[in-house]
Amino acid sequence: MPAQLSLWKTETIAPAQIADAYPLPAYDTPRARLCDLGPAALSEAEVVSLVLGGRPEKSLAEARSLLAQFGGLHGLLRANVGELAQEPGVGPARAAQVKAALELGRRLLLAPTEERLQIRSPEDVAALLMLEMGHLDQEQLRVLLLDTRHRVIRQVAVYTGNVNTSLVRVAEVFREAVRENAPAIVIAHNHPSQDPSPSPEDLAITKEVVAAGRLLNVDVLDHIILSSTRWVSCRERGLGFDK
Repeated sequence: MPAQLSLWKTETIAPAQIADAYPLPAYDTPRARLCDLGPAALSEAEVVSLVLGGRPEKSLAEARSLLAQFGGLHGLLRANVGELAQEPGVGPARAAQVKAALELGRRLLLAPTEERLQIRSPEDVAALLMLEMGHLDQEQLRVLLLDTRHRVIRQVAVYTGNVNTSLVRVAEVFREAVRENAPAIVIAHNHPSQDPSPSPEDLAITKEVVAAGRLLNVDVLDHIILSSTRWVSCRERGLGFDK
């Protein structure tokens, strides 16, 4: 007797294959929605799909898969081109497009404007630095040089590595501030562990920098510790600063 064929067959179907079978109406594609409603109306997957390009149904499915695989936009920001290129349907060219789009957003956030950013609160510092510094693999200490109105003159990377008192020289923290004759500074560093809670070493650095600022007549406004999603103000917590 000839072998009977099973009427049911189990197989894995990729999201992009499902998308091919269910095309989006022309009015509901990410491009049409962007044109009609503006970019803010799009989901993250829709934005990424436009960066990937290609058929709307397929690129949208691939974008959703990519975001799920890397844990959202922050994961895409951390991933390198090689890692993205290995994902199904992506490849080197589309991976480069995604990284280029993310880099444009990062540069726009850091780009100088005609009216320099004024630091009025710790939130302003976090908004300026968190996107970039919160995703660094190593600790980095930066100094924001401020003018008399607490507007940012520029930011300076002082040290990369383990930020502690045995390695960070306080003189380096103030070198560019003295050169620029900046009357005030904010120091900031990141915790790659993603826990921005101040350590004893962070407290020691804060105390040393604040004391040196008094001697140099440079006002140290704050020491901000950052992760990718949270931040801590040492001044707000009274750590290393006189209350």
